[in-house]
Parts: sequence; C-alpha cells; structure tokens
Amino acid sequence: MFSPPSLRRWAPLLAAVGALVLSAAPGAAAAGDPHLSYAGAVPGARVEVNGPVVFGIAGMPAGTDEVTVTSPALVEPVPLTPLGKGSVEFVQTDAPGTRHRIRGDIAPGTYPVTATSHGRTVATARIAVVAEGSAMIGRFVIGDAKRPLPGDGDRSAVRPGSDVIVVLTDRQPAAGETSLTVKSPLFDGPLTLREGEDDPGCKCDDGSTLYGGRIAVRDDIPAGRYPMTVVSHHGQEPTTRQVTVAGPPVPHSRLPWLIGGGAAVALAALAAVVVRRGRRKRQAIA
Repeated sequence: MFSPPSLRRWAPLLAAVGALVLSAAPGAAAAGDPHLSYAGAVPGARVEVNGPVVFGIAGMPAGTDEVTVTSPALVEPVPLTPLGKGSVEFVQTDAPGTRHRIRGDIAPGTYPVTATSHGRTVATARIAVVAEGSAMIGRFVIGDAKRPLPGDGDRSAVRPGSDVIVVLTDRQPAAGETSLTVKSPLFDGPLTLREGEDDPGCKCDDGSTLYGGRIAVRDDIPAGRYPMTVVSHHGQEPTTRQVTVAGPPVPHSRLPWLIGGGAAVALAALAAVVVRRGRRKRQAIA
C-alpha cells in the first residue's frame, strides 16, 4: 500500500500536463466522463520508445477504488490510485521493481490505451510514442534583431527586408550536432544556426542546447504566412513553424543600385572612370 506522499508526488506533474489529454479513440467516453492524461517523466517531454510514462485519470465516479491502465505499448499494466480519500482523480502508483515504461521493442507510432476498474472499461484513448532520443524542441522562433524575441507560439510578424534572429532550443540534441540548417521562402538562401549563439531574448537556463543565427528577410517578399523549417538530429527530424510577414519593407541607407552584385559592377565602373581621368591629367601636364 502506498502512503499519501507517494501518491501526491505525481499530482504536480499530472496538473502540468492536464492539457495533454489522450486523443479519443472510437467509442471513447464523451466529454464529462472519465478521461486519461499522460506525460513523460519530465513535464513537457514526449513519450519515447523505452521511456518512462506517467498516467492519470480524472472524473471517476464516486466510490471507485482502483483503476488499471493497459496498452500494447506498455511493458506492464499501470495501476492508478485515488489522489485522496473519495477523490475522483487517480494518479499513477509506482512500487519498487515496477516497470511502468514504454516497450523498447516497438516502433514509434500511436497505440490504444484502455483504463479499467474491476474489469469494466472506464475510458479508452490513444498514446503517441516517438523514437528514443527524439528532439525536444522548446523554442523555434524568429524576431527582429533589435527587439526581444517572441516566445514559442507567440503571435509576431517580421517586415520585408528586416534583419532578424532565428533561435532554436533542444532539450535533447543529437550528439555532435553543432549546427543546423534552416530553409524558408523568407530568405534568399539557407541559414545556418550554430550551437551556443547568443540570444538576448532567452536565458535558456532549462538545460536546453541553444542554436542561433542572423539573416535578412527578403526585401521583395509579399505579406502573408510562410513556412520556416529546420531538420535536426542529423537529418532525421524536421520541425516547421509558420511565420507572418506584414508591414512595409524596412528602408536601407544604401542605394538600391549598391545591392548584391550591382555593388561590384558599380565600383568597378567608378574605378575605371577615376583611372581614365588620372591618365588625362598626367597627359595634359606632360
């Protein structure tokens, strides 16, 4: 039997992942009926092959004393116990020697999960399992280089021609991956994000590895939404964010004809004129 502290230790975790409700399977309970939630061992972590998993269920009928979670993805059934006497919330109970983990011999994918109480099904759902060692992207954002960067998921926009910073954080980076490549219609070419680049808008004190880089948004890009994609873990895991372009182009101090290859042509022509004038002066003096 587990003491109340053993049960309560899971409560903050389950509260933190309350939004991660398992996707409903055919025949799953309607809204207001018992529902399952789950997370990895760390809040915000995805559930991996061979990784730990924590379950909880809320909305159980009064008087229920036990719930058991089973799935083809699990090493063994997971018992849930009331959070407190008479509680309708049930949390995972891990006795010494139990193996409440995802199996190590299954492929990444989505698997059915069933919660039962005394042999009666009380909820059914599905759990998404990712490959072992998968990326844990905390932030993948773009923002004006002269302003604080937005948080991941915050609504923000960049202007055509603006100088921007792109930042990505990964709590589980691949070994030896010191740079990443970002591609997007926003830019004239690929952007390299390098490990450890400074990000003035991110303390990054959660143990994540930070990748960052600077680039200019195309001057001629129309207003709209555009994908920005990075492929991490040595080409195995793509991550895409949608970026909004809005507002007038950012004015630049340099003249339009001094942009790109035009600058070299213009300078060469100017040098030729100077040389010719110098020759004429010397000939006139002679």
